[in-house]
Parts: sequence; structure tokens; C-alpha cells
Amino acid sequence: MPSLLENYRDINDIKKMSLEQQRRLALEIRKFLIDKVSKTGGHLASNLGVVELTLSIFNVFNLNKDKLIWDVGHQAYIHKILTGRKDKFDTLRQFGGISGFPKRNESIYDFFETGHSSTSISAALGMARARDLKNENYDVVAVIGDGALTGGMALEALNDVGYRKTKLVIILNDNQMSIAKNVGGVSRYLSKIRMDPKYNRLKEEVESTLKKIPNIGNGMAKYLERIKKGIKQMVVPGMFFEDMGIKYLGPIDGHDLEGLTEVLSRARNIKGPVIIHVITKKGKGYEFAEKNPGKFHGIGPFHCDSGEVCFSSCDSYSKAFGEEMVELAAKNKNIVAITAAMRDGTGLKPFSEEFPDRFFDVGIAEQHAVTLAAGMAREGLKPVFAVYSTFLQRAYDQILHDVCIQKLPVVFAIDRAGIVGDDGETHQGVFDLSYLTHIPNMTVMSPKSIPELRYMLKWATMQNYPIALRYPRGGDSINDSIEPLKDFERGKWEKIYDKGSIALVAQGKMVQHAIMARQKLLNSGIDVRVINACFVKPIDKELIKDLSEQNVNIVTIEDNVVHGGLGSSVLEYMNTLDKKVKVLNLGFNDEFIPHGKTDILYKTYGLDVDGIIKNILKIV
Repeated sequence: MPSLLENYRDINDIKKMSLEQQRRLALEIRKFLIDKVSKTGGHLASNLGVVELTLSIFNVFNLNKDKLIWDVGHQAYIHKILTGRKDKFDTLRQFGGISGFPKRNESIYDFFETGHSSTSISAALGMARARDLKNENYDVVAVIGDGALTGGMALEALNDVGYRKTKLVIILNDNQMSIAKNVGGVSRYLSKIRMDPKYNRLKEEVESTLKKIPNIGNGMAKYLERIKKGIKQMVVPGMFFEDMGIKYLGPIDGHDLEGLTEVLSRARNIKGPVIIHVITKKGKGYEFAEKNPGKFHGIGPFHCDSGEVCFSSCDSYSKAFGEEMVELAAKNKNIVAITAAMRDGTGLKPFSEEFPDRFFDVGIAEQHAVTLAAGMAREGLKPVFAVYSTFLQRAYDQILHDVCIQKLPVVFAIDRAGIVGDDGETHQGVFDLSYLTHIPNMTVMSPKSIPELRYMLKWATMQNYPIALRYPRGGDSINDSIEPLKDFERGKWEKIYDKGSIALVAQGKMVQHAIMARQKLLNSGIDVRVINACFVKPIDKELIKDLSEQNVNIVTIEDNVVHGGLGSSVLEYMNTLDKKVKVLNLGFNDEFIPHGKTDILYKTYGLDVDGIIKNILKIV
């Protein structure tokens, strides 16, 4: 039997297929995804769960005219396959290849770029209102996961949708998970709907009965409508979406192609906003992903037959952080841990098991997490908020207003700082130094090694002001000959090597790159100083002044954008000293960093060992 996927050419092919052919295509797509992602890594479980849903959307809507927005976008692989990128999947998330998220420069069918959660309804609503103002005629569809509804932005958008009654189709992909298992009131509410199918049967029976009553007056019609609403309230308390003014359809089996197509077709003809509640299984069709959807949410290369990753895990910053948190909490009952749907990724799983009453997963709600931490700190607790650098951006206002203005002792454990690699522009953690160091009362620290993170975390939990610890993804580049700092004095740097007319002032993992660069330079007879800028704020002004008085040129090295980072702070202070000393700032340019392996990206931007040496030789 010929392969439907191999013979697939464009989006119109799906509309020509029979239901049985679409089912066959779904099976082929799953097999294709498992094979390709096993080689490149990527977001597998979330995509396996939306195969039928994607096919139904393509079957009902005309994407040459209609607009489709994927929330987060890590479940858009099938969309990419069906829009001309099937033959490029060997390059998925590779440098120069296709992105793991929607990208407008990849396809005319990627209507809006997404990478963070809870944005789709707002973007889709903006498009729908632009359509109406321009008197155009097309449908706008937003696909949002149930986990994304824990984000305040999604709820703000729903509030706006229901108020103006803008025509919009919202598909709620309910797989009971975001990355980890969902938490919170919204999740419980959706569970009630999922577990109570009699609601839909009763709703349809009531509506059908009302339609059969001939020639009822307006008063009677309004009265019966109130009865109908009352029945809804009894069957599903709250009727959250319809009470907001949004027509609710569901719950629908998200793997039933025939049922999905029928409901989506109904939704197209509804004049106002409609939300379709679709139940899917994350990891559908691949046994290992079904059993462990969290592991296969975002996974590296793996063996298809066993589900095991190809590379054994080594010690990592996240793992060390999690272990140290358990040790510290055992000695200090005031330490609590907060995360925003990232328990496993941030290394907090052991803490959550050891201290369940002191662990708080707030869902995809970074703003809430920060102010929650502020409230806890105000009452004498020692909150540690573990969060990826890219996601902390979402809570900037709360960091400034709710923590730093009040000088509350919240510890921000910023994971995935610097280059994270394959996820690309939306996930590279190269802005946190810039958006944190200019906030008054904030102290920013960065460990040069995994062992140093442990000591730094211990020190941070003993201070009485806001502190951000930022550390990279993965492990160390060099594991020996780096003695960790075990105690810290605010604003004081560490002199690792103290000879030479050039000082490499580096932060975090870049200290390791600086040490390796020095070793290579020694072979050429050039000795340089290496300084661990363990405090990015405040900087060590005394040490910088000493270097300037000795006429030592300075090269700053950071895995952050240069603008507003460590180098900018050093340069600003040097300008006040009126010394003729060169300062060279190495970091990322004023641009978004694409996806690719970290070693490739470091080399591309001159932050690998050879790139650092090349820049040093310019000064020499």
C-alpha cells in the first residue's frame, strides 16, 4: 500500500482524503515523528497528542485564508509536516535548520511566532479584530493547552473575548499536563467537565426540547433560557466559559477524527466566540511517551525500541541545585521552594518529595510566583523561586515592584541562563543580566562551576535582601583544577590567576572558557589574568580600580547580550576613572540568538576558547 505521507504534497490533499485515509495518515505521521525526533531530539509527547486534532483543523479550515495560532508552538510539528517542511525534519532544531516552534520566515502558514505559554488567545483575538475592522472574511483559530490556562494572560484574553463577543474559535487541548502534571483550580475545573459527560447529554436534550416548543412568547423564552442556564449550573458548577460569554462545546475525544471534524465544522458557523474542549493523550501512539509524557515532553536523541536517551546524564547545575536545596531545607525550616510548572526541569523533584508542605508549584504563572515569594518573605520565610531565565522575563514588573522596592529576601534560582541551544530565540537565557542588574536593591551572582553553585546557594539563603543566582543548562566544561569559592563577600571578585597585562574578567561558565583560553595562550608565551566575577552586581570596583592603576587591559566575557550586562557595568565604571586602559566586552550581539548546539553557537559568536583568544590577540 503506497505511503500517504510520502505522496502528500500540500494542505489541500487532506480535504481530498477519506476518513479511513486520514486515519492511516495519522498513523504514518506518528511513526515519522518518533523516527525523526529520536535522532534530533525535540518535543515529542505534545506532538503525538495532537495528530488527529491537527488533521481535523486542516480538513475543516482553509489555511490559505484562515489563520491558525499555536500556543507555545511546541506542538506544531504536525503543522510543519503538513505545510511543506516534511523533508527538512532531519534538520529540526539544528543550527541552520527548521525551528521547533512556529517561524514566520519558514512558512506562510506560520501566522504568528510563539515560544512562551498563554499568548495564543490574545494574538488570535487581535487578528480577529483586525479582520473585522478591515471588513475581511476569514476564521481565526487559537489552539491552547490546558496548562496554558494557568497563565494569567490567557484568562485576561478570555475576559476580553467574552466581553466584545468577537468571532473566534478557541480549541482547548486538554491533556491534563503542561510539562509536568497540571496543578490548580483551572485544572480541577476541567477535570470536573471531563469526568461528567452527562452535562453534554443533558445540555443537548434541553436545547432540543426548547427548539420543539412552538410559538412561545419572548417572556416564556427568556424564562426557559434561565431554566437551561440553571441546569448547566447544577451539572457543571460555574460554567466558567459560558458565564464569560463564550460558547462551550465539549468535551470531545481528541483522537476521533470524525467527531472532531463534525464539531469544528459546527464551530465555524457560530457567530460569536466559541471554545472547543478537546481531550487528548500526551504521547499518544508511543508506549514509552504515554507512560512517561514528562520525560518525552522535551527529550534529546533516544532509542526508539527502548525509549532510553542516547547519552547518559552527567552531573548538572539543576541536579546540584536540587540536592543542595534538600540539604539546606533540612537545616532551615523557613526555606520554601517555588516553581512555575518546572518541578523536574529545575531539579526540585527531590525537594517536593522530601518537603511536600514547603513546595509550591503554581503552574505557568511566573508573575504570581514572584509576588507569592514576596509575601512569604515578608512573613519571615526564605523563598527560593527556581525558574528558567527565559521565563523569568515574564515577571519583570513583580521583581521590581513586589520584591526589590521592598528589599525582600527572595532568592531567584535562574536556571538555563546563557545559551540553551536547540530551542532557539524564545528560550536563550541571554537577557537576564541586562534586565536584573539595573534594578536597585538586587544582587546578581553567577557560579563558575557546579560545586560553587552549592556554596553560593547556601550563602544566598542566609542574606536578607533579594539575590539572583544565574547558572547554565547542563554541566561543566572542565571538571578538575577549579577550586570553588566557599565563602562570599558582597561585591568582591576572585583572582584565579593574577599575572599579565590583560585581565579576563568572566562570569559563570565563561570563567571556564577563560581558564582554557589562558592555558592555550601560555603555550604561545602569553600570560593573562583570570578573574571570577562571581558578583555581576555589585561589581568589584576596588579590583577594577587596581587593574586600571596597573595599566592592565580588561576583557569581559559573559554569556549574555553585551548591552546592559557585565561588560557594560565595567565600562561605565572605568569611564569614571579617567584611565587609558582598554576594555573589550565579549558577549552576544544586539540580536536574537538562533537555535543550534551550544558549541556551535559559542563558536559563531566568538565565545568559544579560540574566539576568546582571537580577541585577546587584538589587544596584545
